[in-house]
Parts: sequence; C-alpha cells; structure tokens
Amino acid sequence: MNHFPLKSSRLASAFLLLAIMLLAVGCGKPANEQASQNEASSPTSANGSGSSELPKEIRIGYQVSPNGELVAKALGLAEKKFPGVKISWLKFDSGRDVNTAMASGSIDFGLVGTPPGASGIAQGLPNKIYYIHDVIGESEALVVQGSSGIQSLQDLQGKTIATTFGSTSHFSLLSALKQANIDPAGIKIIDMQAPDLLAAWQRGDIDGAYTWQPVQSKLLAESGKVIITSREVAEKGALTGEFGVVHDDFAAKYPQAVKLYIEVLDEGTKYYRDHPQEAAEALSKELGLSVEETLKAMNEITVLDAAAQTDPKYLGSPDQPGQFAALLKQTADFLVEQQSLKSAPGLDVFQKALLNDLYTK
Repeated sequence: MNHFPLKSSRLASAFLLLAIMLLAVGCGKPANEQASQNEASSPTSANGSGSSELPKEIRIGYQVSPNGELVAKALGLAEKKFPGVKISWLKFDSGRDVNTAMASGSIDFGLVGTPPGASGIAQGLPNKIYYIHDVIGESEALVVQGSSGIQSLQDLQGKTIATTFGSTSHFSLLSALKQANIDPAGIKIIDMQAPDLLAAWQRGDIDGAYTWQPVQSKLLAESGKVIITSREVAEKGALTGEFGVVHDDFAAKYPQAVKLYIEVLDEGTKYYRDHPQEAAEALSKELGLSVEETLKAMNEITVLDAAAQTDPKYLGSPDQPGQFAALLKQTADFLVEQQSLKSAPGLDVFQKALLNDLYTK
C-alpha cells in the first residue's frame, strides 16, 4: 500500500528529492465473513512485553502485496506476538474497500495506498496512520498487449485500459497522462479489480492495464509489455506508496496492541530484507507466483522498517509532523482536480491523522 503536480516549487523540490532518495535504494469486501466486534479482555501478557489490556480478537484487513506485512502473515508473526488473542486476517482487493470496512468498524487494521488513504482521511473516516509500509516503484506499471500496437502513452488514444479506480495504479495512470499532456477522455479507462484483470486480458477485452503485483507479472507472462512504471511517474513528482491505518477507537482503547503490531511489522520487514530468499519462498505462496517472480516483485518496491517511521520524510514526531501528511494533502488535491473527491481539507487534518506519538519512548 501518492502523487500530483505540486503547487509550490519548494514542495516540488522536496518531494522530487524524496522520490529520488526512496527510489534509489494496489480493496473489495473481505474474503470471509465479518468478525465479531472487539471486546475488552482481562490484562494479558503479550510475549514478554509486560502486562497490559489487549482485545480478544484483532482483525487485520490485508492486501496481497509483496511487503513486510504479508511476510508477517506468512510466517505467523502476529500469532506469535499475541498468543492469547485471536488474529483474523481479512483479505481485500483494493484500498477503497478497506476504507468501507474501516467505516463500518468491521476491521481494526487495514492497508491502503496513498490515493484511497488520502481520500479516506479527507472524508472523515476513522483512519489513523500508524505505519508506512512501502514506496512503490516498478511493482505497479502500465502493461499492454503485445499485439495492441501500443508503443507509448500517445498510442493509448482509442484504446481500452483497465485499472482499479481510486487505487495507486489509477492515480499513477492519470498522473502519467497529465505529465505527458494527454487527455484521458480519448481513452476508454474502465474500473476493474486486480483479480479480474487477467481474465479480461485473456479474453481480449482490454488492450492494457495499469496494475500491481502479482497480476502484473501474470500479464507480462502472457505477451504483455511495460509502457511506463510508477517509478518513472514518481520521478516526475507523483509518488505512491502503501501505509497502514488503524481504527481510531481501537487505537484509543488498545494503544499497546498497536505498538505490538508495529513490532510485528518491523520483524516482518527486517526478515524481508535480511532473508530475501526465504521471504520470497514464504511470499510466493501468498502471491501465487514462482519464487523467482516473487524476488523480482520484492525488488520493485522500497519497504520501510519501524525506525524509518519517525524520519521527517514520513510520520515525523508529534512536535514536527512528517512530510507524509503534505504528500497526502497534495494527493487529495489531485483527486479533487480529477473529480473523484468533492473537497480536500487543510494540511492540519492529515497531520492529525499521523500516530507518530506511538514511536516516542
């Protein structure tokens, strides 16, 4: 689990530098039924972390993305960290559906991309940002049929391109067209969830798709070719990434649970970095890709550990909110320009959504 022409040259320079620094180094309804509401339990010892009140159940809305959270799921790290708590993993296909689940109170944690994440906060959803998972690079791209005759963005006129509306891929597609001064009205852009893209591709219903892993690799395996990646779009100012949100009621009631889950994500991310082969073997089962394809997908994003969260580029601190809030504000402004969001609140709303106080000792 961002983007847009920045209105201030100072911000533009800052975010372009951020993009370069980072780049150097893609939800529907739950797959299973909604879990019951959280209930307070008696004080529970959490894996040697001291005695504190934890919920009886933690509901995690995840997406199939090659990042540290999916490694944590594959290795059962949350279950080990919370031995007395039921961990329910609920699968989503896009961030917009994670927003729906958060709004209904059917999940406690969720993973979203920057556009749906910015949209959720702008619309007043109970989303608090507690962890930035990754910065997207080549893991999202515009892939076209080899027989389509498309060689560049200019060749998209009159073609049918699928993407998931409201997602990071949708944002990057529109950003790429804007950067190239191409009117999207001349292209048939259709809304399609990532799992449905492959079938549409195989039927010949679409000429191309802007999408993420693992679907991207499957399109490439079937005579697809890349026209532009989100890394290239980001280098021109439209950065995208994935981050974790937690329901504000849950965060207020169980702050220790949120801190412990951050430890889970940190452990998963460090395993991802330090043991890429083993991590790829675990992730390949989740992604439905070969180990080799999984390793390639892992190298296409920049994952962030817990120590990186307080960097001024990201969450920052309570006294100095990170630049990530400004990035979300600019993303929301872009969504307003695209008429996919009615209005965008001020920067302070996004700054208040950052749970950077969780990282203070």
